[in-house]
Amino acid sequence: MAVGVLAACLWSGGQARADTVPVMVIHGGAGVIKADMSAERQQIVKAALARALQAGYAALKAGQPAKDAVVAAIRVLEDDPNFNAGKGAVFTHDGHNEMDAAIMDGATLQAGAVAGVQHVRNPITLARVVMEQSKHVLLIGAGAEAFAQTQKIPLVDSSYFWTQHRWDQLQKALKEDAAHSQHADETTDRHFGTVGAVALDREGHLAAGTSTGGMTDKLWGRVGDSPLIGAGTYANAGCAMSGTGWGEFYIRTVAAHEICMRVTAMHEALDLAAQDVINHEIPALGGDGGAILVDAQGDIAMPFNTSGMYRAWVGRDGVSHVAIFGDGKK
Repeated sequence: MAVGVLAACLWSGGQARADTVPVMVIHGGAGVIKADMSAERQQIVKAALARALQAGYAALKAGQPAKDAVVAAIRVLEDDPNFNAGKGAVFTHDGHNEMDAAIMDGATLQAGAVAGVQHVRNPITLARVVMEQSKHVLLIGAGAEAFAQTQKIPLVDSSYFWTQHRWDQLQKALKEDAAHSQHADETTDRHFGTVGAVALDREGHLAAGTSTGGMTDKLWGRVGDSPLIGAGTYANAGCAMSGTGWGEFYIRTVAAHEICMRVTAMHEALDLAAQDVINHEIPALGGDGGAILVDAQGDIAMPFNTSGMYRAWVGRDGVSHVAIFGDGKK
């Protein structure tokens, strides 16, 4: 058995228990610019994060597994046009919406993912079905949608994903492309925009999920880190992570897997491992972003090296929190 798998299955840092206090953490993307956030918009986004958090945490309180909570929370964010996933997905250079999603069950190391889907209302739901009803981990494009139809997951017309805000972002980016100028604002120049969730359930099991519309103006069927297990999404017996940021750098550092292996195989503290990868390794290569993590003890880490990250959480104390800006700490 590979060292990483052995560490995930036999990690001695904690044992799954039937009396674990549930913990839930979600994010709606990093790279938020305070100057672009009116007080009204902040309240709208915070309310949406609170709804998603409640949907996931309610599942945990009802005794459902972590993977149920992750899907429940992410579906709320996918249905909200304020986030770059599902309904709020950004447009590609060619004017399409191409969405990616992944989920991983830390208790079994099962995982499922989809990439480049254009007609699936909730990509996280399809990712879970890939995990549970197929022999594969990652399905892409038309093949993923054909599989969705065999599983009675309805497809929607591409018009469902059209929003004026995202269309305007693309038009601005296209004008800057034509002028051979650097994209002027963070929403088009940087590679942010993802939603995700991590959860610890009553049985002491972990799960992680991530969903995204990718990056505005992306070319050639680009796929980022979100649907790549170990890059933007990962969970094992002792650690679960969902990332958000410049995906190419999360792929190059295999960020989610590295952090979780530091925690489970090297017995590093969750916060220290997360800070080192997200706030040191990735920026050292030229990337940026953030992540949410939870370990088997219910410890939480939410590092980010941008001006803000949409996030919400319920820790072991059972108290709900929602935040956008801050220093990257809880």
